[in-house]
Amino acid sequence: MKKTILILPVCLALGACGFQPVHGNFGLNASENQTLRQTLQHVQIANIPDRNGQFLRNELIDRFYKDGRPTDTRFELKISPIQETVSDLDLTKESDATRSQLKMNTDMRLVDKETGEVVLSRALTAVSSYNILVSEFATRVSEQNTRENALNDIARQIELHLSLYFKR
Repeated sequence: MKKTILILPVCLALGACGFQPVHGNFGLNASENQTLRQTLQHVQIANIPDRNGQFLRNELIDRFYKDGRPTDTRFELKISPIQETVSDLDLTKESDATRSQLKMNTDMRLVDKETGEVVLSRALTAVSSYNILVSEFATRVSEQNTRENALNDIARQIELHLSLYFKR
């Protein structure tokens, strides 16, 4: 009974603060009431240079276009070339590295195609690390898996930023 009395005011305060889930129904403008997934269909994803950019673009296409590629888009998402930095973290007495850190940086811009105005701009960073193993093949596989995980994280960040922008 005491727990209920303590929890009830917290629940009422949370409901009164204006908290709303991001992935609900909302209107893109006054006449439309679309879900977030349908709104992301209005975003054209521009080409991103290099292999990492190609992987990121494919990941974004999988996240945004559930019903196939759109023909009529209102926004264009532009991603700067991805800058990748690898640094050694853990060194042995013989100066051999046993762990590396992979850091990826890029910028995103959401452009309204009707006005040409940049409506959203964000810097994105993903950091991940992997072990350097005795086997060179195993190390390369681990590094590639870490790279793909970092790119997936950037795609998740982009989806989140766009979701919050369209929710607003």
